[in-house]
Amino acid sequence: MKLGIDIGSTTVKLVLLDNNNSIVFSRYERHMSNVFDKVKELVEDMYDKYGDIGIQPVITGSGGLSLAKLLGIHFEQEVISCSKAVETLIPETDVAIELGGEDAKITFYGSTIEQRMNGTCAGGTGAFIDQMAVLLNTDAAGLNEAAKREKMIYPIAARCGVFAKTDIQPLINDGAAIEDLSASIFQAVVNQTISGLACGHTIKGKVAFLGGPLSFLSELRKRFIVTLGLKPEDVIYPDNSKYFVAIGAAMLAENRETVSLRSVVDRLNDSDPSLMTETKHIEPLFKDKDDYNAFMARHDQHKIKRKDIRKAKEETFLGIDAGSTTTKATLIDKDKNLLYSFYRSNEGNPIEAARSMLKELYSLLPPGAFIANTCVTGYGEGLIKAAFKADLGEIETMAHYKAAEAFLPGVDFILDIGGQDMKCMKIKDNAIYNIMLNEACSSGCGSFLETYAKSVNLDTEAFAEEALFADNPVDLGTRCTVFMNSKVKQAQKEGASIGDISAGLSYSVIKNALYKVIKLRNTDEAGDKIVVQGGTFMNNAVLRSIEKIIGKEVVRPDIAGLMGAYGCALIAMENYLEGTESSVLSADKLESFSVEHSNGRCKGCENQCILTINKFSDGSRFITGNRCEKGAGGAQHTNKLPNLYEYKFQRLFDYKPLSDFDAERGTVAIPRVLNMYENYPFWFTFFTELKFKVMLSPPSSKSIYEKGMETISSDTACYPAKLVHGHIKWLTENGAKWIFYPCLNYERNEDETAPNHYNCPIVATYPEVIANNMDDIFADNMVRFSHPFLPYDNDLRLADALFNEFKSFHIPKEQIMQAVTKARKEQTRFKNDIRKQGEYALKYARQHGKKTIVLSGRPYHLDPEINHGIDRLINSFDMVVLTEDSVAHMADLPRPLRVLDQWVYHSRLYKAASFVGTCDDVELIQLNSFGCGLDAVTTDQVEEICRNNNKLYTVLKIDEGSNLGAAKIRIRSLKAAMEEREKNGVKAIPDNKPYERKYFTEDMRQNYNILVPQMSPIHFGYLEEAMRSCGYNAVLLPPVDKNSVEEGLKYINNDACYPTIVTLGQIISALKSGEYDLNRTAVFMSQTGGGCRASNYVALLRKALKDLDMEQIPVVSFNMAGLETNPGFKITAKMGLRLAVGVVYGDLVMRILYATRPYEKVPGTCEKILDKWHDRIIDNIIHFNRKRYAENLKGIVEDFDRVERTGEKKPKVGVVGEILVKYHPNANNDIVGIIESEGGEAVVLDLLDFFLYGMYSKKFNYEKLSGSYKQMYVNKIGIAAVEWLRKPMRKALRESVHFEEPSYIEETAKAASEIISIGNQCGEGWLLTGEMIELIRGGVENVVCLQPFACLPNHVTGKGMMKAIRKMNPKANIVAIDYDPGASDVNQLNRIKLMMATAHKNMIETAEAL
Repeated sequence: MKLGIDIGSTTVKLVLLDNNNSIVFSRYERHMSNVFDKVKELVEDMYDKYGDIGIQPVITGSGGLSLAKLLGIHFEQEVISCSKAVETLIPETDVAIELGGEDAKITFYGSTIEQRMNGTCAGGTGAFIDQMAVLLNTDAAGLNEAAKREKMIYPIAARCGVFAKTDIQPLINDGAAIEDLSASIFQAVVNQTISGLACGHTIKGKVAFLGGPLSFLSELRKRFIVTLGLKPEDVIYPDNSKYFVAIGAAMLAENRETVSLRSVVDRLNDSDPSLMTETKHIEPLFKDKDDYNAFMARHDQHKIKRKDIRKAKEETFLGIDAGSTTTKATLIDKDKNLLYSFYRSNEGNPIEAARSMLKELYSLLPPGAFIANTCVTGYGEGLIKAAFKADLGEIETMAHYKAAEAFLPGVDFILDIGGQDMKCMKIKDNAIYNIMLNEACSSGCGSFLETYAKSVNLDTEAFAEEALFADNPVDLGTRCTVFMNSKVKQAQKEGASIGDISAGLSYSVIKNALYKVIKLRNTDEAGDKIVVQGGTFMNNAVLRSIEKIIGKEVVRPDIAGLMGAYGCALIAMENYLEGTESSVLSADKLESFSVEHSNGRCKGCENQCILTINKFSDGSRFITGNRCEKGAGGAQHTNKLPNLYEYKFQRLFDYKPLSDFDAERGTVAIPRVLNMYENYPFWFTFFTELKFKVMLSPPSSKSIYEKGMETISSDTACYPAKLVHGHIKWLTENGAKWIFYPCLNYERNEDETAPNHYNCPIVATYPEVIANNMDDIFADNMVRFSHPFLPYDNDLRLADALFNEFKSFHIPKEQIMQAVTKARKEQTRFKNDIRKQGEYALKYARQHGKKTIVLSGRPYHLDPEINHGIDRLINSFDMVVLTEDSVAHMADLPRPLRVLDQWVYHSRLYKAASFVGTCDDVELIQLNSFGCGLDAVTTDQVEEICRNNNKLYTVLKIDEGSNLGAAKIRIRSLKAAMEEREKNGVKAIPDNKPYERKYFTEDMRQNYNILVPQMSPIHFGYLEEAMRSCGYNAVLLPPVDKNSVEEGLKYINNDACYPTIVTLGQIISALKSGEYDLNRTAVFMSQTGGGCRASNYVALLRKALKDLDMEQIPVVSFNMAGLETNPGFKITAKMGLRLAVGVVYGDLVMRILYATRPYEKVPGTCEKILDKWHDRIIDNIIHFNRKRYAENLKGIVEDFDRVERTGEKKPKVGVVGEILVKYHPNANNDIVGIIESEGGEAVVLDLLDFFLYGMYSKKFNYEKLSGSYKQMYVNKIGIAAVEWLRKPMRKALRESVHFEEPSYIEETAKAASEIISIGNQCGEGWLLTGEMIELIRGGVENVVCLQPFACLPNHVTGKGMMKAIRKMNPKANIVAIDYDPGASDVNQLNRIKLMMATAHKNMIETAEAL
């Protein structure tokens, strides 16, 4: 008998097969995180039934590894188990879609198995469905039943359970039907799975549905089938699909040793489950009882004055806070006494909650008292105000501020944590000047505590009590709440008490709120007068946690959960007109009150918003779902306010193409995407001048996005990039035969004083992704796709390049030159038009006394599908809207800035901010697309400019989700703050000082320690000595630990890439350790000056040092690009030679060490050889002697050649990717070690290649772009010099038995240019693609491609090229792994294990074929 045990994130599946692979016994049960006991129980059941039989056991599943180790039972990778079952039972499968509790997977079967798993987010998994079901007061099965009766699907974001809540909550509040919501939730899961996991791989052929959720939820399967357009014969829904992984594991047990079932039961009884422990603990909340009593006494002082409602006389003031999940109300009298309060869950029906509150209030109000004024705030403000005819509506931030100010006059920091939303407000000059809301993540909110308390059958209060005196609170870190579940359960089964968990969760809620959402760098930012409010702070454990974490005392009002309503009551009182009565529905009108809901679509514009129409009993209506006032039947303002977003969108694309008759040369199609929002006037004029008809794709929409969804190769690319696929697909479907979409590394140089004029890596090179991921579509439709790299910043060179590109049309060169000249004129005219309109709009605003907002973003943020109509929303608040490029020319930007200002679109943002700093009546809102890597740099800098000029700063994060709830709150709050500041006479204080950095001087060279962050341990050990020998006290920092990553997250913008956080965290950790004299320490950072954000590490570090009060520490930029100079540091020829020699030694050692260590017979032999050579290498680096150098290289290779080997054959695995993650074991979780422990040999190519790639690229830049001859020539000599150094190494390797020499850079470039242009020079650029192709051709068919989460260049040259590489070599076994502080190691490990298993399998198959 064969036994398969599959331990998933939420369930245990156990299957016993006989010799014919028939199921004899099976169980599927939730383990509630107590894996050990559940497995024990199921195995004992089986033993009771079958007695002591012989079995061959195998354990599999995401939670099975530690149990397998504990019991000494073989562990099999779950994907391999699943694939075994699929290949045996349903061999016709092309694609398997499998959803589990916390994971989602798609597996593609072909010549190699390719598998995609969800990474750091639980969006679209079983846990997500459960979370959504709770919101609708049902369970997953209930959702399934309801979905059978759906009539319409609402767009819901599945990227995050919390985002989805934000989409669903307003729909519930607006009365959408549960049937429609259920089906919409399933559709969201489908969209997330396809767009997030398919990544450019079309799901077609026969599709199998596996795993729990897809077994139990027929409607979820239906949504997949409909979305993928599957025919009935292509759907495979096998029996026992939920057991598939366990069945596969049992099948794989074939060759395993047979043991008795009794021995397994004994092992389970004798094992100690605590050995599976991984949990960390933190200090208790209170030292002792006295500590607790003092804390309670202090907080008992903050109480509101109360009075019995029966004694109320005359005017009373009602405040209602219609929140996302609860309705709160307070009634006060004119002395601010609290007469009545109400707090109740909405249960999906906010109107009913408000109605029952009013009925209760009227029944209590004595005859002499009446409601004089009513004010409503919160999520359902519009609906409740319309339904019950309240007098006033107020933005919730303002209501909370008013209430906090009443409790603690002069408050400067308010933190409000509710069930699923969190607000943090900073106050300055009696106005809110900064608001932060949790848009992307709810990991710091209270609903998690509540859900967890429920799961252990305690109410929230009892659960909180448990935490207060817990001895060992569990450290749960800061992470996605859906994943937090598994950490909590893990701790629980390791013996943590409920109290330990409760205390750990309280700490975690606060850490998430402060570090992930508010991104507090240090506690001084929290001000001195702090008020905490919101229901979550009624929990004393949470209250204590915030005081412990920030080290300050805070004020928690005794009505913390009612502060929004109390603030509203105060506002109602402030705005009361003597002698009037509130218009809120009277008691008798409440009796006859009723409401009906229906749905419709607004036809006012291309957005076609879905509307929910609420019709009240008096005939009035309230309409929600519309992004502007059109859908609500409100006419647009007759005297429409200027909106430069609308004007520019019209002006940009309002060109009339030639007729078919006049288009002598045919038609060219252009997608309306990314840089076309900048350069369309140029290209339209250019082609029209040459007698082409220009065909343009239509404005973006959700349906256009969905057209291209399955060709998207990287799920973490920004939404504007993802939309490109849909536009190209639309053009091919609508008859385009030639699509022109060029790659432009450089934009026109608008500002001679800026250090550079790049385009962002995505804007510059995304056409490469299209060419390689939509090639099948082009072939099927016979479309020619032109995407040349062009020197757009130099018209003469541009004309040459275009002449060559269009040779097949036989257009004379003069004509092309004329067309370019004309096009440039039109482009300039367009730009001047926008500037002129900006000045007009500003003049209009000032003449009419209107406020103005510069809505600052990228050119493509004009797209209404990307900005979701935020410009119109601002207009609807009676404010004029300008674009960043309509005001940038009016600014005088002091340079240098703190950041390296190298992207043209971003330069405009800085100038716009600088311009706003000179005006009292203009404010700035910055749009930031989710996943935009560069904004980690720009948002901080724009905020700094605004702050230095005493201006407000607002940033809106936008994604594919179109819910504008958070944006509305921010914009209304900004307007309220502008009015408040005007009232208080607060002015802008223009600050024209350039940024002053700390220089590294000659004197410092003698007595300063220079900290060098670690990047590649093998190389940097040699480079540290090279630096010291040149007279610098270089200190190589120790390896990174988890603490460095924590420090990095605290002080560096969390959207920065992982290497930044690792490197800078390492430096900050060292500086805070107390080991260095901070007045005699400098820091070294390399800068490449390329188009990726790595050159801004220096700027990010300087910001962190400022936040840490360590500005005296100079940051020394190590660069060859002439970016920054320091009097005390120069790269001399001597230093250059020593460093280069060090790198050659490092490359050689790395190459032969990795090729030998997996095979050494006596472990440790290789390390001994390295120790033996270490001093000789250092000596040769410092006292370079060519003859000795050649002898050393030869000697090292010979020593490694002589190592006694085991003689086994192992699969080789290439490691490529972003430079730091590729070479730094701490940044890649020791990938080389993992490959070796999984029975493979790691192949990591030379570090020198990265420098050679930069040098070789200059040839392409000179020949094809606007690079200079001098640059090309100097770099050509550089390559020759490097090869002169490499010559003896090459000779030694060629003559060796076991090793191979590195490729020449020309060969790598040639390989890369088969599928990608050498113009790809951001980050690792074409080198990354070239290395993958070379490795595979050199027999290394297994490749791991490593990148930081949201690494922009890698979207293109890494993930974007995998499809093309697999096409060249169907056996290519490539896996992409994202690194991110939140990424789970288990997930990375699973992906590597799968790749290794496939590698072993392929190796065996190849051997058998021979």
